[in-house]
Amino acid sequence: MKQTKKAKRKIKRGVIFIILLLLVLPLVIKIHFDTSTFKVNREVFQSDKLGAGTELTILQITDVHSREFGTDNARVLEKVEELDADIIVLTGDLIDRKTENLETALQLAEELVRINPDTYFVTGNHEHENPGKAAFLNGLENRGIIILSNKNVQFEKDGQLFNIVGVNNASTDHENMSMAYSGLDTDKYTILLSHAPLVVQKYPSVEADIILSGHTHGGQVRLPFIGALVAPDEGFFPELQKGVYPLEGERYLYIDSGLGTSALPIRFLNQGQISLITIRAE
Repeated sequence: MKQTKKAKRKIKRGVIFIILLLLVLPLVIKIHFDTSTFKVNREVFQSDKLGAGTELTILQITDVHSREFGTDNARVLEKVEELDADIIVLTGDLIDRKTENLETALQLAEELVRINPDTYFVTGNHEHENPGKAAFLNGLENRGIIILSNKNVQFEKDGQLFNIVGVNNASTDHENMSMAYSGLDTDKYTILLSHAPLVVQKYPSVEADIILSGHTHGGQVRLPFIGALVAPDEGFFPELQKGVYPLEGERYLYIDSGLGTSALPIRFLNQGQISLITIRAE
């Protein structure tokens, strides 16, 4: 009798274990997939500032946090070559605040410039908080990355001029909008690179047709019907998470959820990504 009860308890525990395993295993697999792989998100914007037939493609990469996807980021670089965008923009946090070995990020930058010399970079909060910030920025510059440290440049395609404005990270108060916009003709299509999307809260009337940001990681962990649980600067259930946010005056904020992780080294229901953004005439 005792043996029978003991056997039943053993079977019951075994069944409970199997049920728990069946519940947890898909969760673990999904977390691993979302964290270790990435996708390409595609967005299209139109503007009446552009001449008929004009089209600009922008590849945005953000919040890598020194992660690697394949040896020497081979998977990322293969996809970058395949997409063949007109320009590449790196919107901050290529490294983590705790990154000591800068070589992974610098090698990625070097390869990106090899693929496309028109590669632009703005700082994120992790660059500003990393003790090796100066060495890292020097390394980027030496490899041909165009650093937009509160400054602007123009890019020309098929006779159409585009403004590209870059500000240092706004969440750490390193931005200088007056300097960044100095001498700029905003009648031309203007792209603003700002790691932190809160730039639109600090400067609601900023003169940019599109603002490209990162920083939030899309919440990193998301839940169905709820979205992001928490994001930097915004706390729980953030308003600015990822994707397209229309602003007044036919302006747009786009937040890319990025490739890497910080704090917790996981993503859930929020696969890493890079973005291919197309700007075309109406």
